[in-house]
Amino acid sequence: MPRLPVKKIRKQMKLLLLLLLLTCAAWLTYVHLSLARQGRAPRQRPGHGRDGEKLPSVTDGRGVRALPSTQRVEDSSESREEEHASEGWDPNVLFPGGAGRPPPLNLTHQSPPWRQEFKGQANLHVFEDWCGGAVDHLRRNLHFPLFPHMRTTVKKLAVSPKWKNYGLRIFGFIHPAKDGDIQFSVASDDNSEFWLSVDESPAAAQLIAFVGKTGSEWTAPGEFTKFSSQVSKPRRLMASRKYYFELLHKQDDRGSDHVEVGWRAFLPGLKFEIIASAHLSLYTDESALMMDRVAHIPQSRASHVGSRFPQQEPGVDMLRPDPRDTFFLTPRIEPSSLENVLEPCTYAPTYILKDFPIARYQGLQFVYLSFVYPNDYTRLTHMETDNKCFYRESPLYLERFGFYKYMKMDKEEGEEDEEEEVQRRAFLFLNPGDFLDDEDDRELLDNLEPTEASVPQNNHPTPASVASTKTEMLMTATPAPPTPSSPDGQTPRHSRALSWAARSLPLLLGQAPPLHTAPSKVYVTRVRPVQPRPRASRKALPDPPWPPFPRVFLRPRPLPRVQLRAPPRSPQPHARRTSGQQATKPRPSARTQATQRGQGAPMHTQELGVPTVDLKSSTEAKPVTSFLSLSQVSRPQLAGQGEEEEEEEDGEEDGPPGEEAVSDDSEEEEAVARPLGRWREDAINWQRTFSVGTVDFELLRSDWNDLRCNVSGNLQLPEAEAVDVVAQYMERLNEHHGGRFALLRIVNVEKRRDSARGSRFLLELELQERGGRRLRLSEYVFLRLPGARAADAAGAGSPEPASWRPDGRPELCRPLRLAWRQDVMVHFIVPVKNQARWVAQFLADMAALHARTGDSRFSVVLVDFESEDMDVERALHAARLPGFRYLRRAGNFERSAGLQAGVDAVEDPSSIVFLCDLHIHFPLSVLDSIRKHCVEGKLAFAPVVMRLGCGSWPGHPRGYWEVNGFGLFGIYKSDFDSVGGMNTEEFRDQWGGEDWELLDRVLQAGLEVERLRLRHFYHHYHSKRGMWGTRSHKGTRVEPS
Repeated sequence: MPRLPVKKIRKQMKLLLLLLLLTCAAWLTYVHLSLARQGRAPRQRPGHGRDGEKLPSVTDGRGVRALPSTQRVEDSSESREEEHASEGWDPNVLFPGGAGRPPPLNLTHQSPPWRQEFKGQANLHVFEDWCGGAVDHLRRNLHFPLFPHMRTTVKKLAVSPKWKNYGLRIFGFIHPAKDGDIQFSVASDDNSEFWLSVDESPAAAQLIAFVGKTGSEWTAPGEFTKFSSQVSKPRRLMASRKYYFELLHKQDDRGSDHVEVGWRAFLPGLKFEIIASAHLSLYTDESALMMDRVAHIPQSRASHVGSRFPQQEPGVDMLRPDPRDTFFLTPRIEPSSLENVLEPCTYAPTYILKDFPIARYQGLQFVYLSFVYPNDYTRLTHMETDNKCFYRESPLYLERFGFYKYMKMDKEEGEEDEEEEVQRRAFLFLNPGDFLDDEDDRELLDNLEPTEASVPQNNHPTPASVASTKTEMLMTATPAPPTPSSPDGQTPRHSRALSWAARSLPLLLGQAPPLHTAPSKVYVTRVRPVQPRPRASRKALPDPPWPPFPRVFLRPRPLPRVQLRAPPRSPQPHARRTSGQQATKPRPSARTQATQRGQGAPMHTQELGVPTVDLKSSTEAKPVTSFLSLSQVSRPQLAGQGEEEEEEEDGEEDGPPGEEAVSDDSEEEEAVARPLGRWREDAINWQRTFSVGTVDFELLRSDWNDLRCNVSGNLQLPEAEAVDVVAQYMERLNEHHGGRFALLRIVNVEKRRDSARGSRFLLELELQERGGRRLRLSEYVFLRLPGARAADAAGAGSPEPASWRPDGRPELCRPLRLAWRQDVMVHFIVPVKNQARWVAQFLADMAALHARTGDSRFSVVLVDFESEDMDVERALHAARLPGFRYLRRAGNFERSAGLQAGVDAVEDPSSIVFLCDLHIHFPLSVLDSIRKHCVEGKLAFAPVVMRLGCGSWPGHPRGYWEVNGFGLFGIYKSDFDSVGGMNTEEFRDQWGGEDWELLDRVLQAGLEVERLRLRHFYHHYHSKRGMWGTRSHKGTRVEPS
């Protein structure tokens, strides 16, 4: 019997161990690469669904079932991320798809059972009304890929719906006709991607062909070889197997929309042929499924929940972290310990409209805005490239003149004071009414941004202090000549173009213009060379006393004559100009021409028998505005020659308005005699410097800005005023508690001004308690003016002992019955009908709000008008909400009736009802904001929501503030019942305007309506096609959402 060679094994032991280690390493490497190629994460939880695919991310991201906070990926870095989140979680995203940490990939590895009747067509999902031409724009859609707008099928891979702003997702199986190497190609307008799996598993899909990545690339129909990325490498396919494919297409609002996929055998000379129905089959049959059933939808690397996008620096200031966003997580000081810090006082502001009759929808004019400190960056500065309504000047003024009036050019050596004075006067509009007519002004207001229907134009009552403050700022920040008042004593109308403080200054070389009934105007344009006139017309013209200054008009008469002289130049020899240049003359302004036509006054050239010139055909007839002084104007000149330039007013006193001065014969002949040469380039003074004064544009904001400008943010409270109020309160607080608290930082101060009695403040301070604990102080205080009288509960004026400091300044007091409750219940009232994808998203947001804030003092009340696309009640039970209520109503959708039914279902009268909408993105602090600004019997809350534009999402917000919308409204149920609730009779068959009508009654009941723009509070852009059924609704304001 042979023996085991023990000695040889001992000698080769090291080599055997090394061979064993190498074998294990190779095997482990193979296993790792195989798992990575299939997209499996080794550290994920298994958790398979009914079809074998993993479903945690689906339910977590799209609201079918909220995922508990404990069921997360076990990552070693998660503890550090959670610690960072507790300090300042990004409030921009409550659900996957935004700028937060995306969920793990949830790919579908096993396809559902396949049947033979699936052959002949493929699944098609449509995502409507989403702008952009890149496939990545489609992936940023809130509902992609689980909740499309429509589910249907196609019979071949060539689709052209002839529509705009949509995205398509086509998926299914491809059945090759025979074995061999197959080459694919995709063509589309705009971008598209074609993904193909190595088998029937969606998780193994790979990108093999695409058209563009930026949205600007496109091809013609059937153009399969325009880009190298269109054609795939050869793929070995077998006829006995089926292969999962996915086609993504994005179309913007331009071009001929189409997308097609062709294939060919990998042989020379063969052309691509569109894949027909004989080689296609469905992934699954969706015809019998409701829109909220999404477990069957495949998720691949092309389309999955929580698509990962490159992290970028926030391009919008509002997206940057702010202490306000998470301050509600800090423990609050008990209000009972703060009751005796300040003396109590009655709170009854003068702007309350209790029992004051107002017209329908006039309550909009009695909603006042609050001031905020520090800056919350709700001003949409990134939207001011197209909309500059934040500034008090009109858009037309800014387009022509910019902001040069706020700049003072530094004087250079050799410049004369007289010339600088003339130049400074020349660019001033003497009257704001000269710039825009009423019709032009209204047209500009309507064309700023796509706002909702305009508010009835009524005079907005503004406190006296507002007017006085703004007048002082105008006098200090914008020095300018006075506006001539009309002789009948009427006050000239105000305009957004330019308003000047009243000062008596000389005009135009020390001569003040006389008063005129017609407004004075000054137009200054860039100097142009004089064009020749026909000789036949020159003899008929009278000789003016001075030669004209080309293209400088002073209108209207009788302004004094002004002569602006330039260094004279020697005359040049006679020469002819080319025939390509036409004789042109300075053209009066459009308003002057309209005046002449309206009065029937003939043109002066016609009276003198001068042939008229077609000004429209001449490109040189348009004046070019200049902002430089006369010595600094870049004069286009002929090479090697000089020219004397002068400016003159109309010469004849009896001439018609708008009559222009003309040159004498000698000047005309000299102009014709000048030889043709090359134009010199404009001289640019790169060393020019200027001075500028510190201008607070926030204080220059007019009432029009506050009520109509949809990109301006909250009014900014001056820092000195906020710090002074906080200092007074901290002094009284430490006196009462013996120095127990220290101020760490001022988180938020909100001020509502009443010029007659004082100002109300909401102070939110972060304090350090003796012992190390940080606390939150959030209380209302009242800064009462000395000697102010307040009305008691009965409405009669009762003098109160006015309290003020020894220096005569107002002192703080605690307003009675103005304390907000932190533990009050908030009920979100939402009517719905056939909005499955938005209901699922809303429930997911509410579940995430509960999970991330830990706040269980809220509930959701859904009023369902017989939705047919989903089981709303089942979705409510599946969502992890702290409380909910389901109400079902029959008939057509009625927003007023639905809101009233939801409020009636709330039993506690001392709870807050928030009239809400489905398409809202909520910040984490929304519950705290609603509670702070709702006080029973005193305050209601109407936050301003930002409407996102087409193709925008919370991570890249582009849109405008809905300054005229009051559909999102928070109020105590007892106050809601006392004002009569919703007007269900008048708004039975329509919506739009019911929120304004409710606002009228709330104000007449004596309540204040707090109006603030909330950070990260968005209204999602959504399709209005097919909303609430097919019935058309008519109303004063069509605003279904």
